[in-house]
Amino acid sequence: MIELKDDQLMYRFPQVHKEAHGCIEFQRTLRIPDDNREYPLPPGLGRFPLHHVDDYAAQVPASWRPRGGVFLPMYQTEAMWINFHADYPCAIKIAAGRINALTGDAWSNELHDRPQDYLVVPGQPWLDGFCVAKGLIRQFVAMPLGDGYTAEEQLTGEAEHGGVQIVIYPMKAEVYEKLHREHAFAQVSMTLGEAGVCEDFEMGLAPGGLMRQEVYEDPHGIDAWVSDARARCYVHIANSLEYCAIAGRRPAQKPPSAKDYQRAGLPWFDYYDAELKALKGADKLAGLDSVAASRIKKGEGVLVDNEAVATPHVVKLGPTADAVREGEF
Repeated sequence: MIELKDDQLMYRFPQVHKEAHGCIEFQRTLRIPDDNREYPLPPGLGRFPLHHVDDYAAQVPASWRPRGGVFLPMYQTEAMWINFHADYPCAIKIAAGRINALTGDAWSNELHDRPQDYLVVPGQPWLDGFCVAKGLIRQFVAMPLGDGYTAEEQLTGEAEHGGVQIVIYPMKAEVYEKLHREHAFAQVSMTLGEAGVCEDFEMGLAPGGLMRQEVYEDPHGIDAWVSDARARCYVHIANSLEYCAIAGRRPAQKPPSAKDYQRAGLPWFDYYDAELKALKGADKLAGLDSVAASRIKKGEGVLVDNEAVATPHVVKLGPTADAVREGEF
């Protein structure tokens, strides 16, 4: 089951194992420049607020009600990343507009390994966008559904779903116990208007700038996961005006631009795990137009706040980031 607590999706599978639980959160972040250069990981700027759709049933768009789930606010062209916290291994599928974020294939509940269409947590600490090549993603950027920008619209020609879709499968208890005995899993986590009925409108996620991030292969194999135990959640995205109408409050102020962040001299991040292999990325997703490219094609001009930035201060993260160098003596 999935519960909403402290703006996090808390999942647990007590019928599988008492330790089978974890959480997922959606982090605000700055939008990296969409200029086909490769950028390191941007920082987290705090969690997006999450709300139960059912608590605002009279205000949300009619299409949200049968889907249930939760919703969060995003400004147009704002970026996000998805953060995972867990000790007990789970396989997690992430889709945007019912388009798988790793393969570009249409949504399905089941796990597949050819190609692998799910993440493994712990191991995968976060996901910042669509997996377009080995070691590269295109950042998740919010755009209005219906204008042709989203991955969903580019691949299907339809603007029907929007939002983010999640399904989680726990590891089989006997597999976990064997691994726990043999390897003692290490934790992987990141430190880092007036109310009224809203019109039927949804935001979706479009591919943004290129970022260096590896999406890792499943080190356990597809048979390690409990196929008949799963938890699902639909995460709707409301633009800032809709959010005011639905929730009766304003979203947080817009995040800084990459240029603002550079001027402040703040760090960027790189994450690397030498023990895990990276997926090669999906050709379907690699062929999508980014937001900046789509604007040019549509004759809508250049993307605002899209100037290239230097990233001289990059902090290395990963399982060996704290290792002590032996040196000579």
